Amino acid sequence: MSKIHVLNQDTINKIAAGEVIERPMAVVKELTENAIDADATAVTVEVKDGGKALIRMTDNGVGMNKEDIRLAFTPHATSKIEDAKDLLKVATLGFRGEALASISSVSQLEMVTKTRNELMGSRYEADGGVERTLEDVGCPDGTTILVRNLFYNTPARLKFLKSSPTEAGYINTLIERLALSHPEISFRFINQNQTKLHTSGNGNLKDVIYHIYGRDITANLIEVDAGEVSCQVKGFIGKPVVSRGNRNYMNYFINGRYIKSSTIHKAIEDAYQPYTMQHRYPFTVLHFTVNPELVDINVHPQKMEIRFSDAQGIYQSVYHAVSEALKYKEFIPEVTLQENSSERKAGGRNGSVGNTGGTFQKDHAGKENMAAVRPAKPVREPEIFEKKRMQSVRILEELKKQDELLEQQGQLRENAPYATGREETPQAYPVLKNKPVQESMFDKGILSEQAQKEVKIIGQVFDTYWILQYDNAMYMVDQHAAHEKVLYERFMKKLAEKKPMVQMLQPPVILTLTMQEEEAVKNNMTVFEELGYQIEPFGGREYAVSGVPSHLPHIGNEELLKEVIDTLVDEHDHRTPDILKDKIASMSCKAAVKGNNRLPREQMEELLRELMTLENPYHCPHGRPTMIKMTKTEMDKKFKRIV
Repeated sequence: MSKIHVLNQDTINKIAAGEVIERPMAVVKELTENAIDADATAVTVEVKDGGKALIRMTDNGVGMNKEDIRLAFTPHATSKIEDAKDLLKVATLGFRGEALASISSVSQLEMVTKTRNELMGSRYEADGGVERTLEDVGCPDGTTILVRNLFYNTPARLKFLKSSPTEAGYINTLIERLALSHPEISFRFINQNQTKLHTSGNGNLKDVIYHIYGRDITANLIEVDAGEVSCQVKGFIGKPVVSRGNRNYMNYFINGRYIKSSTIHKAIEDAYQPYTMQHRYPFTVLHFTVNPELVDINVHPQKMEIRFSDAQGIYQSVYHAVSEALKYKEFIPEVTLQENSSERKAGGRNGSVGNTGGTFQKDHAGKENMAAVRPAKPVREPEIFEKKRMQSVRILEELKKQDELLEQQGQLRENAPYATGREETPQAYPVLKNKPVQESMFDKGILSEQAQKEVKIIGQVFDTYWILQYDNAMYMVDQHAAHEKVLYERFMKKLAEKKPMVQMLQPPVILTLTMQEEEAVKNNMTVFEELGYQIEPFGGREYAVSGVPSHLPHIGNEELLKEVIDTLVDEHDHRTPDILKDKIASMSCKAAVKGNNRLPREQMEELLRELMTLENPYHCPHGRPTMIKMTKTEMDKKFKRIV
């Protein structure tokens, strides 16, 4: 008996659907691309339960006549191409004829459509790929497709979908990219009866960028208009100041299609390399017009991965266009001065606390900056931001009283940093009033209590390493790694106690978040509060950050907050504790005194003294050693005093 048999059509359709329709976002992608190909100028997408329960797509395109409807739901039936030769010059977003057949086979589908020159439209229903109804109906021009109960007949696929907010976030990101790729089309996205996105369709790309990414990015755009006949590049790139910690803000489109390409990624990042730090990625919205015959989009069912016949030529065109746009631009960051230190005692303590809000004031130039430090309040229900603003005078008075009380108790001095955010001139390290408590594991060696009295600091070499002598041995300490470890452990201790010191911001900084970023913030609000952030909704997708951590020196808390949000979005909330530790380590590294900075002996002694109180002082948070040791015997051997 033969072991090989031919699958039935229903099984074939479901296997094919699994290749094309991976999640609700893929359904929306196929339907909206069909609408764009149908010359629609307005597209509305509505979803419920992340697209699992309902997806409704409505457009005002050319529509479809009754004779073509049945054919449209037949596998590999399309109006875009006729034979294999047409694959070499595909100018539309869809062309395989797989989408409608795949969607209908794993859902309960209804379509209402009408062409402009017909009096009546048509209504079509299918259940699991089986036709139920095809009838005449009155309806407006264009097409409306309803997809209900997606994957109801493939429970294994349904089980592996993510939460409804996450799936809706994927769809929102897709609609944003479609709006960026076609600014001449008005896109509306409705999630759970709430409009999340609505673009005007006026053809102005900058307006769409503002609508999606907000004022900060729009105010820091550079226009790009370059290229050759084979590859023209138009759009906008961001100044280095709006770079992010992942590639989610890098958008580029080939002939109106959003794609991913390592060639283009590398060209853009190489062009930005002289202007950005390592592991920072630029903001881009670039449209490439390329001869279709030079691009192969028939590589993957999702049509997001493409091949170039001349990848090197594309690289050169993109690199040249971006690097030329960046040339001769002034990228000096604007810094808003803090109020006079004499006006606030908190601001006068080496600038370690009062300056924390500095980088947040770029959107409020000319306004008086007021800051206060107070312990974070327990988690509470969000209050109306306007009400808080009206009570600001009374609150500030209370905060000043708390600030003075903290100073009297010496708590602020205990949490003061070793150095300011400036690498060139580290601040004097504060002298602790209380003698550090020695851990029991350090009863021997250089970290013992006896060593504190007998260790000799010989000096500093290369303005980076300290040379110590104790008990017939020489020690070398990396000042950056040692300081980094102390800052990290101090912050982790405050985090464990859940009593972070919060630097209040007046006025608060306003952040514009994408839907996925908004979900990440909401899901991890307790985490942000434990870090020392106070974040509240400000309307729409904007959030007001009214408090930031003050445990570490002024290193740019807004940048850190964005990095944490970016990572949470990338990791889908699976590594939140590890993410926190990574970011705190990153904060400590940025805040620690750098190499090539000569420190006074008093600072060296105080840093060493606090290092000795730690549970594990031997490595920085990234695993690098803080000190190395060479005994006198080993040195004698090196000089051949001992054979």
